[in-house]
Amino acid sequence: MTGKHYREADEQEPEVTEPVVVRDRRKIDPETGQVRPQAATEEASATAEASGPELGATTVDGAVGVQSDLEKQLAERTADLQRLQAEYANYRKRVDRDREAVVAAAKASVVNDLLPLLDDLERAEAHGDLTGAFKAVGDKLVAGLQRAGLEPFGAEGDPFDPSVHEAVQHSTSPDVSGPTVTTVLRRGYRFGERVLRAALVGVTDHEPGAGKPVDASVEGELPVEQLSNENQQ
Repeated sequence: MTGKHYREADEQEPEVTEPVVVRDRRKIDPETGQVRPQAATEEASATAEASGPELGATTVDGAVGVQSDLEKQLAERTADLQRLQAEYANYRKRVDRDREAVVAAAKASVVNDLLPLLDDLERAEAHGDLTGAFKAVGDKLVAGLQRAGLEPFGAEGDPFDPSVHEAVQHSTSPDVSGPTVTTVLRRGYRFGERVLRAALVGVTDHEPGAGKPVDASVEGELPVEQLSNENQQ
């Protein structure tokens, strides 16, 4: 039964063999010696691709477009970086300026508290009481404050300036040509560009001198005193 089974299977499933196909890819026909049409078409396509686009055709180079986008992005990033650098430089300048202003204000506050002491030293020197070791200490104090930026102002003969002088006395005189400081009651001080205290001064303004009396006898008229004496006679 086994042999019979195999024979039946061989009869039901015949062996199938695929045909062999031979393709002739030669560009020239060996019988006619002419170029085959398919080979001519392929050669024309290859030549067209090598020579470039046809006349009137639009060519888009992807590499050029990508390069343009990269250059644009680079320019934008460069502009952003330059803007950030400028903002940071301005920020540093502003911070330094604010820091200097705070330091100057602190120094000015300390020096302002020492102004009454300077007034006492000046009065003691004016009365001759500032001598010996006390004078040496006072001179060192004044010199140190001046090196730090303290500057006194307000002296006799200075032109009157209402922005730094406070007038508490006023008089007139023909000896001055304009408002002039003639008396200094309290010296003023400035620290840098900041006025810590205005100077208390006495101001003298210009007053034109009185005209000389006219001698009436020069014009043929008698003086008033001589006329009165003749009338009494």
